[in-house]
Amino acid sequence: MIAIIDYGIGNLFSVSKALNRLGQETQITCEPETVEKASAIVLPGVGSFGEAMENLQKKELINVILKNADEGKPILGICLGMQILFERSQESPHAKGLSLIQGEVRKLPPTNKIPHIGWNRIYFKKKTELTEDIPQGRFFYFAHSYYVLPADDQPIIGICNYNLVIPAIINQDNIWGVQFHPEKSSTWGMKFLENWVRCMLK
Repeated sequence: MIAIIDYGIGNLFSVSKALNRLGQETQITCEPETVEKASAIVLPGVGSFGEAMENLQKKELINVILKNADEGKPILGICLGMQILFERSQESPHAKGLSLIQGEVRKLPPTNKIPHIGWNRIYFKKKTELTEDIPQGRFFYFAHSYYVLPADDQPIIGICNYNLVIPAIINQDNIWGVQFHPEKSSTWGMKFLENWVRCMLK
């Protein structure tokens, strides 16, 4: 069972349906006990960094997520869910992220149209199981005003260009994150989720 964390933000049901289409059992939950029993965790999200972290704290989910991450359980963060994997964000300067990946979240510069909404191409910096059978330059769906900036380039698997280079796919051990919405990204989004499930089940 894959636990999809309900912290009051995000497109929970579309993520759940996408994983169900791949034959995966899912449970949308805010119960730490259910998260503990899951074989993997998905952090979805559309909203603000500070609100997300506050809601996770109120629901007593932070410690169980960190414990499961430390034990090697697969975790996938989508959009805001990826951003809260990092240490901090310019969006909510006083909020502390999960700090599972070193680095910060920054606001897109004013030279860009904000938010970044719509289809954009992704290019892979590394060949991994996550990118298997997905050609370079395929389109994925984005909707965000902030972007992640890891402390170093090592976790960056894929990027997109939006007048600056935006990390679009990250991976560090059992922690994965995507800035795009795979559940809204048609064929290639489903292929990405299929690849993640295969990585998760290893």
